[in-house]
Amino acid sequence: MALVFELKRRARHVVGPLIGSLLVAYFAYHAVEGDRGIRAWQRLDGEVAEARAVRDRLVGEQAALDRRVSMLRPDSLDSDLLEERARLVLGYVPSNGVILGKSVVPVAHLAGLAVVR
Repeated sequence: MALVFELKRRARHVVGPLIGSLLVAYFAYHAVEGDRGIRAWQRLDGEVAEARAVRDRLVGEQAALDRRVSMLRPDSLDSDLLEERARLVLGYVPSNGVILGKSVVPVAHLAGLAVVR
């Protein structure tokens, strides 16, 4: 009986700090590993950096396309670009023309227009 009484008396001094330590450990764990913890924050920072890189690449592509479109406007028409687009759309190759690399238009469309090497 004395042993049980002694354990109860000592347990009163241990339970409070034990519960406090468990609460601190619980909140510390969730501060690091939780949905809004440090690791989630780092992961989101990485995703934001990737999205910014994609955005910058797309802005560059859009600027290049805007420059090409501006050359096709009637007030500042670039004859070389117009000729390139016309040949691509119509599938025309002049008889003295030479195609280097992969053909853009299928060879079957060019058969009657010119000799393709």
